[in-house]
Amino acid sequence: MPTISMFYGIIIRMYNNGEHNPPHFHAYYQGYNGVFNLDGELIEGDMPGKQKKLIAAWAVIHKDELIANWELAMSEQPLYKISPLH
Repeated sequence: MPTISMFYGIIIRMYNNGEHNPPHFHAYYQGYNGVFNLDGELIEGDMPGKQKKLIAAWAVIHKDELIANWELAMSEQPLYKISPLH
């Protein structure tokens, strides 16, 4: 699963193997695993509150890029890196 961004110890990944809908990405932080929709809402798993807020803010800022990556992922194409949260 390609890493598309990393910030504040959070790793953001998205499968690019034609994965199932709804559109989402995976976030990892110190043993926590969460699945987020492209609006930055946690839809599965667990994530500490502070990191959940950082991920949500990042997703809002980069929603267009996440959508573009999802479309690439569905057609099993290489994904683009997305800028980290600063």
